[in-house]
Amino acid sequence: MKLNDIADNQGATKNRKRVGRGIGSGMGKTGGRGVKGQKSRSGVSIKGFEGGQMPIYRRLPKRGFTNIFSTDFNVVSVGRIQMAIDAGKLDGKSMIDAAALKAAGVIRRVKDGVRVLADGEVTAKFNLEVAGASAAAIEKVEKAGGKIKLLAPAPVASEAAAKE
Repeated sequence: MKLNDIADNQGATKNRKRVGRGIGSGMGKTGGRGVKGQKSRSGVSIKGFEGGQMPIYRRLPKRGFTNIFSTDFNVVSVGRIQMAIDAGKLDGKSMIDAAALKAAGVIRRVKDGVRVLADGEVTAKFNLEVAGASAAAIEKVEKAGGKIKLLAPAPVASEAAAKE
């Protein structure tokens, strides 16, 4: 096989239609758009128009909203942290926080904080500094001799304004 022998399979690519290039091409004059009317003109899109009938986006009720104050936590299990310590990516003796977890590759990016859950086993003693943890996760870490320090949540904009 040579580089100059490489080609797409037969019928895999089509030649583009050259519209409006004379009557002999079969796509001349009106260029496949029919005759007159709104859709024959340039710059027209009639998206969502249903011939005068009430469009579906107006017939259906609108539901819900997006809470701009919601928090999005990185969820990490204690088993995953234990694996990172066993692999030597995390130092169990120093305080483990979101930045340390990111550096170790346990989480991809730091969001609004880290929440620790109880999946997996804990064998090493380590200290965590996180935004949240389940009761079972705290129990597992403390049973192994470690500690979980919970960070105070950041004040919401409306609460901060109310205090002033």
